[in-house]
Amino acid sequence: MNLRDQLKEILPDILPRNPAQSIKGTELIEMVKYKLRQEYSDATLRYHFSIMSCDPSSPIAKVEHGQGYYLRSTTIHSLNSARNLISQGQGSTGGEFALSSEDANVSLSRANKFRAVAQRYFESLQQFPFAFERSFSVEEAGANRWRYPDMAVVDWTVGERVDDETFQLDPEQCEVHRRLGSAPFRVSSVKLRLELNPFTVREDLYQCLATSGWANTGEILIAAPISDLSLLQEIRQFAARHGVGVTTFGLEADVLDDMPEPAAIQNLLPREFDAIQSLFNLRRLSAPVERTVFDWQQVTEAATDNPDFDSFQRWISRCLIEEKVLPAREFIESGSQSEEPKEERKEAVA
Repeated sequence: MNLRDQLKEILPDILPRNPAQSIKGTELIEMVKYKLRQEYSDATLRYHFSIMSCDPSSPIAKVEHGQGYYLRSTTIHSLNSARNLISQGQGSTGGEFALSSEDANVSLSRANKFRAVAQRYFESLQQFPFAFERSFSVEEAGANRWRYPDMAVVDWTVGERVDDETFQLDPEQCEVHRRLGSAPFRVSSVKLRLELNPFTVREDLYQCLATSGWANTGEILIAAPISDLSLLQEIRQFAARHGVGVTTFGLEADVLDDMPEPAAIQNLLPREFDAIQSLFNLRRLSAPVERTVFDWQQVTEAATDNPDFDSFQRWISRCLIEEKVLPAREFIESGSQSEEPKEERKEAVA
């Protein structure tokens, strides 16, 4: 096995998830040496750390502003997913988050940060987001924008938070729901956008509508503020007609630029995330119309050929079986998408 492959195996057990706890190169070299199958020079190891940290498929990432390495949370899949936050027509509109050959990386960085912010925002409301990341490969992104949300957000109605990390489900209430044939949670299908503009707003809103038919509600969250009165009127008219929820966070581009990297946002303590929330200028343009039931059958059918829906139903099933809500990020990263039969997974939710 070559050095790169060995490092891919070794580094996930060594590197911290939080960039704030990053390991400097010299220290990481010493930690890695004991696990390698043969000897390599410090210069060779340092070179591989540097090269691999630029590869989104590798497990090692480098701190953006500073020194040190940490375990990568941004993957090729999440990068492809983040591109969905940038409207396809923005490259020619000149909008605040306009995408061009010069600022493509900057826009992608903002998209990744806003997605992390949205996830933490839902968590602060004691709701549980599940990011759809594997559905948007370059080849399938265009069609799948109309088929899958950017995230599904689950609001459990039968439990309580025990501490900052644990939300315990009430087994008796879960059993009551099961016997009544109802679910102990509600699901929102969520689309994310850096901005809405007159050129793409209809497409963005219709994508939100198209991807939310299976859920209790459909929502679209926008990073940038909206000041165009005619655009606001068009959004509100569409939302009133179709029952879509629309919320803007009021985050200017330079505010997103100054935020820490996504992995740091994901690892902030609740009180630390309060500082990020203080930057929000939340504006609810419309509230979603809630459907009393969601179509779990559509989820299980989609799971047969879509890895995100498959992981989503496995996550829900695992939470019900263990009677506590597992953070979706940790569930996916740990490879805990258990191998219980699909019939058992259906029974856990039914």
